[in-house]
Amino acid sequence: MTPPHPDVAWLAAFLAAHNGVAGSVHRRVGEVLVATAFQGIPPAVQALTTTIPPGKGMAGLAWTRGVPVSTCNLATDPTDDIRPGARTVAANAAIALPIFDPQHTLQAVVGIAFADAADPPAERLLAAAASLRADPLPG
Repeated sequence: MTPPHPDVAWLAAFLAAHNGVAGSVHRRVGEVLVATAFQGIPPAVQALTTTIPPGKGMAGLAWTRGVPVSTCNLATDPTDDIRPGARTVAANAAIALPIFDPQHTLQAVVGIAFADAADPPAERLLAAAASLRADPLPG
């Protein structure tokens, strides 16, 4: 049995520290994002988001825009930024945080969702998410 990716423990600690109810870590592998950790994300959504191309959903948009992408309410957000699967997550506010290396190359996108419907504190969360280790995917 393969041990869980280190991002699983990192994500659990990140969610606990910031009162998140769900989240994900996607690492950049070539020209897609590959999931390395999920917590509180329905299995059907996990299956749809195992790999994410640039520009798709909140994580893909955070990648292409180079800035956090957020919503104060996943279920009622009227923009196309929120994909139908994301609306099924048992949460309200959510944010996708792009993590860059010193050369400003995207390394990962961290997603965190909250029980409350409010604007997520982007700057504080982005600074905390930068602690994600830049380890490559195993294999």
